Amino acid sequence: MNLDLTSRTGGGTATVTGGPAKAPPSSAPPAPAPPTDAPAPDTAAAAGLVPAIQRRLGRGKSIPFGRLLGPLLIVLAWWAASAAGRLDPRKLSSPASVVTSAQELWVSGRLQESVQASLSRALLGLLIGVAAGLVLALASGLSRVGDAVVDGTLQVKRSIPNLALLPLLILWLGIGETMKVVVIALGVTVGIYINTHAALVSIDARYVELAEAQRLSRWQFLRKVVLPAALPGFFTGLRLAVTAAWLGLIVVEQINATSGIGYMMFQAQQYAQSGIILVGLVLYGAFGFASDALVRLVEGRVLSWRRTITA
Repeated sequence: MNLDLTSRTGGGTATVTGGPAKAPPSSAPPAPAPPTDAPAPDTAAAAGLVPAIQRRLGRGKSIPFGRLLGPLLIVLAWWAASAAGRLDPRKLSSPASVVTSAQELWVSGRLQESVQASLSRALLGLLIGVAAGLVLALASGLSRVGDAVVDGTLQVKRSIPNLALLPLLILWLGIGETMKVVVIALGVTVGIYINTHAALVSIDARYVELAEAQRLSRWQFLRKVVLPAALPGFFTGLRLAVTAAWLGLIVVEQINATSGIGYMMFQAQQYAQSGIILVGLVLYGAFGFASDALVRLVEGRVLSWRRTITA
């Protein structure tokens, strides 16, 4: 904008032409510029700030083979008490005696036969129970009719321990392998069903509305919404189911069994062989620990997209 001002001073004419008009100077200080070295919010993770917060507020760094620390401390305390003469060897053998008993069982072949029989029962019952629990959870969690028919029945079964069902199962199925596998499968089914069903019914309704808005088919809805949402609950149930399989195995191998780790322990009880009994207990514990670690490993691989406090 040009200013053309004309004034008369003493008979003369003065013309002043100016440039653009300038705003009057402000007395407020200028706003400070943001520091150039501060990372943007969306680049905080890339700059390493998020891992630092997790290390400060989380559980800390993972300890390699940390879950073995507790059992190892128990074995060391057991060994120290035995070496100091604090334990009666007739009631609780020393770790050295347990190792000697395991070697003798291995040389005779009894250990391999017992382990094979127990693993076959536990694995078969686990597979049947997982399949049954998963099918029942899907039927109950995705259908009102299925929920009305299945959920109440499974809740009643959860309240009845398998030990209470043993007399009826023996009456129906006898004392053979079928009864043993059914007892294991029943315990596994309940664990899988409860956790998977809870994950299914807790799916956010907004996801269902979004799937309907995207016009997903039933199969696409199951694959893209239901399956990812139910997997965490399923793996939790699978960990409990593995434990239930070993607990059921211990029970059924005490009932007129002719093979297995429990039968080996029962025979040792008749002759007061505490070393062999402890070998069986160590095997049960080792198999349970290993199977749980395997499920956790698979869970970590399958749910690698999930960020948790243990990550």
